[in-house]
Amino acid sequence: MRVLLVEDDSELGPVVADNLRRDGFTVDLAPSLADAVDLARLGRFDIAVLDRRLPDGDGLSLVPVLHRLQPGLPILALTARDASGDRVDGLNAGADDYMGKPFVQAELVARLRALLRRPRDLAATVVSSGNLAFDTTSHELLVDGRPLALSRRELALAELLLRRAGRVVQKANALDALYGLDEAVEPNALEAVVSRLRRRLAEAQATVEITTVRGVGYVLDGVT
Repeated sequence: MRVLLVEDDSELGPVVADNLRRDGFTVDLAPSLADAVDLARLGRFDIAVLDRRLPDGDGLSLVPVLHRLQPGLPILALTARDASGDRVDGLNAGADDYMGKPFVQAELVARLRALLRRPRDLAATVVSSGNLAFDTTSHELLVDGRPLALSRRELALAELLLRRAGRVVQKANALDALYGLDEAVEPNALEAVVSRLRRRLAEAQATVEITTVRGVGYVLDGVT
């Protein structure tokens, strides 16, 4: 899952971003309103986390802009402005959740995952194909019900392919899901992640496999 993190604190921003990456998210960090808008125009995000006190204005002013650029994008305000009136203002401005600073990382992750599940509350919390399943609650990949240990990028790729099982995932979309815009990506980095995930699925005796569609992307399908 890809997060747009808008935080101008030069010490806190990178720490929060790194912690989220360790918890399995792909993160792009923007230190200002203008940078956040540029990132939202360039890439697709699954969720946004906004500070309010930014050098070029109130982070809440981003809410309608982000919703216009990416309709339905869940937004969490993460700010030191945590009085009752501030929270009311944030929610009335269109933020889906409001969290004060200082905060506990585990709670931030739990809130983000809750927001990411919200549009699918009426749907199954497990996405599956064959004996392979992704549990959106525990954020685990399962083969025959057994968790499969994967790196953050392997897990992100597996989730993306599972959600579009039987359909081709273009390379550009896979790169967007696995890497932030400011991350240096080696020419064969995506192919390396695909190769490792392929091997892990085969070793776990998954009944699905990743097929390369030359020049286009990848598709998850049943083993033939």
